[in-house]
Amino acid sequence: MRDIFKGFALAISMLTTVPFFKVHDFYKGINGYAVMFYPLVGFLLGVVLWGVHTLLSPYVDSVHLGIIIFGLLVLLTGALHLDGFSDTVDGLYAPKERALEVMKDSHVGGMGMIMGVTFLILKASSLAHFELFYLLPLILMLSRLNAVLAIYFYPYISPSGMGTLAKEEFTKKQMLIAFSYSLLIVLLYNKLLLLVSALLVLFVIKSVFIKRYGGFTGDIYGFSIEVNELILFNFLLFGLI
Repeated sequence: MRDIFKGFALAISMLTTVPFFKVHDFYKGINGYAVMFYPLVGFLLGVVLWGVHTLLSPYVDSVHLGIIIFGLLVLLTGALHLDGFSDTVDGLYAPKERALEVMKDSHVGGMGMIMGVTFLILKASSLAHFELFYLLPLILMLSRLNAVLAIYFYPYISPSGMGTLAKEEFTKKQMLIAFSYSLLIVLLYNKLLLLVSALLVLFVIKSVFIKRYGGFTGDIYGFSIEVNELILFNFLLFGLI
């Protein structure tokens, strides 16, 4: 039970800037549990943002409030996944044989910066015009569920890092628990098509990166989370779901 709690605390520590559960010791036994809780952390983030939106909506213009929610999302996640997005884009614009080396560089390249800013504008605009904020917990949960499924099913190609520990310790049972509680929440929302859409996005991302690199890295997990969120927002904005 202690390892389960430590895993939950580690998941919050890794995916958010919330200061109450800071755990930085990736000791054996908790990394798989941490991955199991990723979708739940996404759901809780969404609940917080939905709550803020609900409290402020009577007093703040809807467009400006959407931008506020966007800013809070960036702050609460510490731009962690945005960093992965930018690094992944830099790798895509580098020669294949140097791509992983470029992605590991702590400095953001020109294309990573340009595409990162473009992505931020698109996401801010999406949230500025988004109306279905009660679905925000579901969208953030499904985006992180995709990372969980990628960790379990697809190769991890970085030689070291937390991703290696997560891949080694994340069990089939833990994956099934994460998928089961996520599916239950989806069914409670009656939004099965949203889950199907998220899985389709994961399939496309998998097809690109398995072909190019043979697997995933921590940066690509972050990339998949960010892209999934943006696509699901816009599927809903365009009435496709």
